[in-house]
Amino acid sequence: MARVDIIMPQMGESIAEGTLSKWLKKVGDEVKRDEPIFEISTDKVDAEIPAPAAGVLAEILVKEGETVAIQTVVARLETEKGAAISAEAAVPAPAAAPAKPASAPAPQREGTPAPAQPRQPTPAPAIAASHAGNGNSFEDRVRTKSSPLVRKIAAEHGVNISALSGSGVAGRVTKRDILGFIESGAPMPSVAPGARTGGPHVLPMPEPWAGDVVEPMSKMRALISEHMVASRHTSAHVTSFIEIDFTRVARIRAKKRAEFEAAHGQKLTYMPFIIKAVTQGLQAFPVMNSSVAGTNVIYRKQINIGVAVALDWGLIVPVIKRADDLSLSGITRALNDVAARARAKKLSPEEVQGGTFTITNPGVFGSLMGTPIINQPQVAILGVGAIEKRPKVLPGADGEDTIAIRTCAYFSISFDHRVIDGAIADQFLAFVKKTIESFPETGL
Repeated sequence: MARVDIIMPQMGESIAEGTLSKWLKKVGDEVKRDEPIFEISTDKVDAEIPAPAAGVLAEILVKEGETVAIQTVVARLETEKGAAISAEAAVPAPAAAPAKPASAPAPQREGTPAPAQPRQPTPAPAIAASHAGNGNSFEDRVRTKSSPLVRKIAAEHGVNISALSGSGVAGRVTKRDILGFIESGAPMPSVAPGARTGGPHVLPMPEPWAGDVVEPMSKMRALISEHMVASRHTSAHVTSFIEIDFTRVARIRAKKRAEFEAAHGQKLTYMPFIIKAVTQGLQAFPVMNSSVAGTNVIYRKQINIGVAVALDWGLIVPVIKRADDLSLSGITRALNDVAARARAKKLSPEEVQGGTFTITNPGVFGSLMGTPIINQPQVAILGVGAIEKRPKVLPGADGEDTIAIRTCAYFSISFDHRVIDGAIADQFLAFVKKTIESFPETGL
């Protein structure tokens, strides 16, 4: 007999840990290869993790509700002799880094993971680009070693995070580390002379009133909160808006819908048309499909579109890889597939990683427009408002204005002003508008 390690996978580029929310098997249960064995929760996804091999669940090392770093061994399977596989083999390999344009400077890295020791899981990656800086300033060093929540706790208690030795990935100071240090009563390290801690003023914690109901955030909700605050702190957010006429697409969809759905077995919505137009826009304006690494800009060759999917318990952003290589029917099939599996907790780790641009659709709930927060380490996010019929003033054939009923929607683009100027963002929106409004009937 041999034993196989089951590890906590990485469920997103900026995710350094995950919460094991539920065991689907107990010690002594037989497990088939690829059979779901436990559920995890992060800000990116709630997912069922499959067994890397067939066997019997011999040990459970991490309890339900416990949060651990990625690559941590959470359980062990007992398998037939010779069936053992390494922990690394159980983790989906990250996609190869795409080539950069010759004009784009090489990205700096904040640190290099420590070499893997024998018989240990693969070392965790360097700090994610969502917290990237030039690595030289005091603020950058502190930011890369902690989360916004940890920095808030440190500010409240006057703790210098840079002086602490963290137990998290790449020396990251975790909530457990900071609370343990405070409870220990050890002398508080002071901030280096002349250093600026930065960050917003810490407001007092609200207290519940009589009759209030107090419930803890879910793990996904708490991590979404942390990453949204981190994104606002990282990127210089600006938002522009444009109105797009969907009348032509609506007519094409109404005319071809039954034929399309019969031929492809897929429900045809407006979103595939939007994704198709966006991919063409990203090809025309490559900086919209980039990432910031310190003082360098990484121009992504791959166009991987993340589409936000609302769930009863949070939000997930599955990614359609190489969307620019897909036809409208291919985009439709991929979109419907990942959305359905997101709601069923069937997404694999690699399906929520590697996004280069995100689309969110609050309009499905009736919202006219919004100012979405950038999904780090990307530099832009498109918001789609409600697509509805409106009266519009149009020029008539005789030169006089007329009022007509048109199907329209407001689009918003939140972009990182560190690398994208308003003119470029607006030109990108105008390109998407023109592409949708002139969509060819043969494009199906």
